[in-house]
Amino acid sequence: MADTQTRAARTSKGPSLKSVTMMIADFRGWRRTVARRRALADLTPDQLDDIGHPEAHRPALDIKARLITNLMSMR
Repeated sequence: MADTQTRAARTSKGPSLKSVTMMIADFRGWRRTVARRRALADLTPDQLDDIGHPEAHRPALDIKARLITNLMSMR
């Protein structure tokens, strides 16, 4: 009987080696990106010009005059 039975395909119960390797590579890339952004955030605009990097895009809040009045009138 043992000769006629086929073995079940090997099933993995965890992530494969390839997916683990990809996760590690993605994590390392993310860490490098975060470190690069932190380093650039600490530089002054003059230092950014020295290294040839354009000024970092930082969010800016532009408030136009009479904005509240316009918003209230739209209400």
